[in-house]
Amino acid sequence: MTFSPANHKRLEAFWQYCLTHQYFNVGYPESADFDYSLLHRFMRFSINNCGDWNEPSNYLLNSFDFEREVMRFFAELFHIPFEDSWGYVTNGGTEGNMFGCYLARELFPDATLYYSKDTHYSVAKIVRLLRIKAQVVESQANGEMDYDDLVARIAADGERHPIIFANIGTTLRGATDNIAVIQQRLAQAGIRREDYYLHADAALSGMILPFVDAPEPYSFADGIDSICVSGHKMIGSPMPCGIVVARRGNVERISVEIDYISARDQTISGSRNGHTPLMMWAALCSRSLEDWRARIQRCLDLAQHAVDRLRAAGIEAWRNPNSITVVFPCPSASVWKRHCLATSGDTAHLITTAHHQDSTQIDALLDEVIADLKFRGKPVTRNPLQAPLVEGLGSRTRVYSTAGQPRTEPLPGHARPARDSGLARLKDSDI
Repeated sequence: MTFSPANHKRLEAFWQYCLTHQYFNVGYPESADFDYSLLHRFMRFSINNCGDWNEPSNYLLNSFDFEREVMRFFAELFHIPFEDSWGYVTNGGTEGNMFGCYLARELFPDATLYYSKDTHYSVAKIVRLLRIKAQVVESQANGEMDYDDLVARIAADGERHPIIFANIGTTLRGATDNIAVIQQRLAQAGIRREDYYLHADAALSGMILPFVDAPEPYSFADGIDSICVSGHKMIGSPMPCGIVVARRGNVERISVEIDYISARDQTISGSRNGHTPLMMWAALCSRSLEDWRARIQRCLDLAQHAVDRLRAAGIEAWRNPNSITVVFPCPSASVWKRHCLATSGDTAHLITTAHHQDSTQIDALLDEVIADLKFRGKPVTRNPLQAPLVEGLGSRTRVYSTAGQPRTEPLPGHARPARDSGLARLKDSDI
């Protein structure tokens, strides 16, 4: 490529801008501690994963072999036999959610989709695009679905085949809809398990719950029909991407033969980025399950550290169990804009993603939030979680602090044995 001096200068300015803001995110779930430099040489190729990674394609420059290993990893992680599952590396969480809703609509063409008020805004778009009937369900104070309202709306609609959209970590409050309770309540309402579809949006928490000691239900073993997780959030990627996994039997009903590529296709997008499966493969095989567990625990520790500091200052901060999202009263615009916080109404949140190696950036934010809220005399928000639960979370955490906070060790007996994984056993030298 040939650029003018002005364009070179413009690119250099953007490079410096990116370096300055590489680790800016405190309010959004993005892990920026990735290094895919070993994969840079593949950027010279147009790698296109069009079609099904499980079959040969007439387009030879694909990364199907790597995508297959990625999908095997997530089938195991989400507790479904690989041969009974199918999924693919998507362009992000929205595509994964659309895929799950698409499968549900094809299974129950006239059904109604039910999702809570705390669901990601993209689901409303998916409903319109797929032309699915939908009902918005009330949320509890902590962001979790209101199960009474769910069954009441299903009953009022006379819906025999509801499609349930469950959040495994909501966007603003990190709440998890309890899929065990959902199934129990539907059974009590006389709806058989084979008569409804249950999709799980685990964009962030899909890479958290498998690595904690006491996870909320989240997997196929717990009853879901499909699940999606983002690749650029807890895993980390230079471009948005994600993974969706579903039951193979439900996927086969949407599969079509494409003579143009001499292969089957059951994806949303058709032509797909072949570089992101390489990145996901590299990220997954360069860390053991114990490495992932330690990575997640550090994020949870930092989240509890933020809760503890704010509460010690008289500010009613809180987080849901197994969540790295910390909710607190919204500071003034000058503070939340400077730190790129996500806000909604009178609340804000911070997210302790994995590139925070210690509490330096978190503490700098907390110092300003505490000073701002105290100066303004802003009333604290009510904590929707019971105090014993929050205190119990705090007793199990370690604090990676640079502000002089005491460090406490986790309670004994909380270590989980690592599950064996062929992909996880690969070493950096194999990349």
